[in-house]
Order: sequence, then structure tokens, then C-alpha cells
Amino acid sequence: MYDSGKVIAGLVVFAALFLCPFLYNHGSMTAQPKPSLDTPAIKKLAAKRCVEDREFMVAHHMQFLNEWRDEALRNGNRWYRNKAGEKYLISLQNSCLKCHSNKKEFCDKCHVYAGVKPYCWDCHIDPNGSKL
Repeated sequence: MYDSGKVIAGLVVFAALFLCPFLYNHGSMTAQPKPSLDTPAIKKLAAKRCVEDREFMVAHHMQFLNEWRDEALRNGNRWYRNKAGEKYLISLQNSCLKCHSNKKEFCDKCHVYAGVKPYCWDCHIDPNGSKL
């Protein structure tokens, strides 16, 4: 093979370029954030639980909120009954943000970590009173 030197050099350059991002980020992984539940509304609650259990809300909250939106706005149903049979008003402002009022510590920490930009604030006013 007459061009073996060029092929080997090309493979070395390719490997270097391919591995560069991995080597650059080696050891710089940040810990997954733990959202703060330290709000006055949550402190007042006798039973500190959400509309559904914690594991469900962490894993499926965006789909859950989309279903709530569709139920309330498209179907006209403003009430949700959870797995335990409890009834909740379907409202981001009056249900979710009533307890999770610290948007910076609760919502933004995880969304920035995950690199997602939720569109909730296109229509809703954040708990601090400003439309983002």
C-alpha cells in the first residue's frame, strides 16, 4: 500500500478530532440539581405531597402539564382527580405555582441543567410577577 502513511495520519487526525469533545469535558460533569422545596406554602402544608407522587412528577411533569392544558382549554374540564382520588383545580398559576413559587430555585435549576426552555412562560406570568 503506497499511501499507508497518509491513511494512518488521517486516522490519527480523525481520532483526535472525534475524541476532542470527550477529552475537553473529562471530569467537568456537574451534579444533578435538587430543586428547592423550601417555600412558605409548602412549609404550611401538613402533608407535603404534589398532585401525583414525586417519581411520577419528576419523570412526566411536562406531559402531565400538557394534558392539563388540553383538558382545561380544549375540553373545558377544570378539575383533575389523582390516583388517590383527590380532586385538584387544573391551573398552573393557582395549583402548581401556589406551592412551587420559587421559579429560579425550583424550575430553572433543572431546566438549565437539562438544556430545555419550557414554553410555559409564553402565556403564563412567572411567580415573581413578570412575563418572561
